Amino acid sequence: MTWLKWASVALVSVVTVAGGAAAYGSARWRRGTRKLRAPLEAGRVPGPARYDARELEGLPPPVQRFFRAVLTDGQPLVAALSVDQVGNINMSASGQQWKPFTAQQRIVTRRPGFDWDARIMMLPGVPVRIHDAYVAGIGTLHAEVLGLFPVADVPNSTELARGELMRFLAEAAWYPTALLPDQGVQWEAVDEQSARATLTDGAISVTMTFRFHPDGPIDTVRAESRGRMVNGKETGVPWQGRFWDYADRHGMRVPLQGEVAWDLPQGLTTYWRGTNTAMAYEFAA
Repeated sequence: MTWLKWASVALVSVVTVAGGAAAYGSARWRRGTRKLRAPLEAGRVPGPARYDARELEGLPPPVQRFFRAVLTDGQPLVAALSVDQVGNINMSASGQQWKPFTAQQRIVTRRPGFDWDARIMMLPGVPVRIHDAYVAGIGTLHAEVLGLFPVADVPNSTELARGELMRFLAEAAWYPTALLPDQGVQWEAVDEQSARATLTDGAISVTMTFRFHPDGPIDTVRAESRGRMVNGKETGVPWQGRFWDYADRHGMRVPLQGEVAWDLPQGLTTYWRGTNTAMAYEFAA
């Protein structure tokens, strides 16, 4: 057998082994996803079924404009949501290392929680799988190459859980009924275009500033301090999300595109951009 034939056999063997490892890793990751999401679904609690516009009385004016712009009176309240996403994420803390991702996110509004199950292509054929989640008051940030080899596993802490609950609150632009007072959100006036929202889940409480477009919908959401991991050390840094491309979904106006940035000394540094390609809602009975 010539060296070329030997090389061909070797290449086929490597591809076969790699393909088998990828398939095994994918199946293993799916099992882990089901295990992570089980308490998310089991933790659901009942609540009101529909939005009543009388609930807006006494809220800051920009918050009232927001709800009137994105909801209709009698709107069923969102109980859960599955989102398909595509986008790009910067994998470097100090430079530009943008990589494409696809993700499927599961959200439950009461008790608040979510799991962002993402697949980032670091190299052709070599995905890194990530769980970024808040489930039953616990924050999770875990990543594995091919769903087999761990490369990041941030231990749960109060600060991690706070950061994940902030993400849930910010992304409520996609499920705006979760921002109603009867869903546990407290609103405080800031100015004619902004208001602060506070959400408490068990021992974790977070406050973020929402800035609204003049015609009502959310423009940006900002936290004055959210934990940022750099070289294995967590530091509180201002954090901001921005939303646009609003569309009608089941009687609600929700954004389909967004980006997230750290507000560093050198200015806003965007590290995530994404588009929701599909949004499957479940409503309270």
